[in-house]
Amino acid sequence: MGSQVAASHTETAILDRLIAAGRQELPADAARYLLAIDFASSDRERMNELAGKAQDGTLSQEDAAELENYRHVSHLLALLQSKARKSLGRAGAG
Repeated sequence: MGSQVAASHTETAILDRLIAAGRQELPADAARYLLAIDFASSDRERMNELAGKAQDGTLSQEDAAELENYRHVSHLLALLQSKARKSLGRAGAG
């Protein structure tokens, strides 16, 4: 249970609660904009490189911190895009 409590205090968990609390739907244009956001190919390549190092056990502390940053941003983007998809779906504009 300790890890669940700790997980509830991450930036992603806090933002998830914030987004869920705001029951208002996003304007269609804002939702479409959020859905269009994606990582550049250079960022995807870097994430894959870091993931490979993690699998090989050669990840430095700096690399681990960078990979964690990518993971956080990915989760935050996923939360925002989920809200966008729900908003468009409810509005029938998706």
